[in-house]
Amino acid sequence: MTDVFTNRDIHQLHSKWGWLVALGLLLTAFGVAALANLFIATVASIYYIGAMMLVAGAIHLVHAFQVRGWADSLLWGASALLYTVAGFLAFTNPGLTAAVFTLIMAIALTVAGLFRLWVGFKMRPMKGAGWIMFAGAITALAGLTIAAGWPVNSLWILGLFLAIDLLMQGWALFSLGLAAKNA
Repeated sequence: MTDVFTNRDIHQLHSKWGWLVALGLLLTAFGVAALANLFIATVASIYYIGAMMLVAGAIHLVHAFQVRGWADSLLWGASALLYTVAGFLAFTNPGLTAAVFTLIMAIALTVAGLFRLWVGFKMRPMKGAGWIMFAGAITALAGLTIAAGWPVNSLWILGLFLAIDLLMQGWALFSLGLAAKNA
């Protein structure tokens, strides 16, 4: 296997190690803050998703006027309308939006976990198949656990995922910055 990073890349990382450490610490602090109030972190996640849906709705609407043919314009316009309505719903009723997203996440995790279990089972007796099945079982169990607590856990589960992501990204960048300092 060849090295992915060149000496120039390593030098650039080394010269920016302080920024990586600082960004890592900032993301970790945000993760701790999100962990301290999962409800606010959930609402922030919903507002972020809502904002992205509004932007997507605007882009789809612009695109609807640029495609040729009435049927295509109508479909893109309908897509713009759906994105926009969903974006407004996220801002006007974040609790309902959180419940819907939490249910979708529970279903997606359960299906993904069951699929991984099936893939791991088909891989047997190959070495490592047990780990694939184990990971699938954990993912499916996470999905089923979220589904079992739904809709009450909708108030905090998205915030928990956001907090964990911020903590993991913060730790990863912090670690990368320290490694780049010593490179």
